[in-house]
Amino acid sequence: MSAPITLTVNGTKHRFDGDPTMPLLWYLRDALALTGTKYGCGISQCGACTVHVNGAPVRACQRRMQTLEGATVTTIEGLHPNGEHPLQVAWRRIDVPQCGFCQAGQIMQAATLLARTRNPTDADIDAAMNGHLCRCGTYPRIRAAIKAAAEPSR
Repeated sequence: MSAPITLTVNGTKHRFDGDPTMPLLWYLRDALALTGTKYGCGISQCGACTVHVNGAPVRACQRRMQTLEGATVTTIEGLHPNGEHPLQVAWRRIDVPQCGFCQAGQIMQAATLLARTRNPTDADIDAAMNGHLCRCGTYPRIRAAIKAAAEPSR
């Protein structure tokens, strides 16, 4: 049996003593009931399951629990305690989602972009969001929301 894994999720310390090869996605959704992070493709190609691990965006469907000892994980639920992160506000104001399935992953990726690039250009946004698929094709609204969220810093 493996040693327990200790990690912090959305500011709360957790101890995991299950299968160390379990994907982080299933731990978040099934064990912690944090269902904002979605299962999309299961092969790290769509971005629906993007969360932050130690501040970097990762695909939770492929990140194994055994790699998370001491890690800090932030999900869409932990981005802002009241859902008022500038991206979440812009997403609602611009009415970005249609089905909404990919949106948590899109927002988490965009949050990393804005943390690194305060005033992103279209090229910055395209590069950062590359590989995040939206079945509904809301890419123009996603870009608009990212720009709107960056506006207070301009």
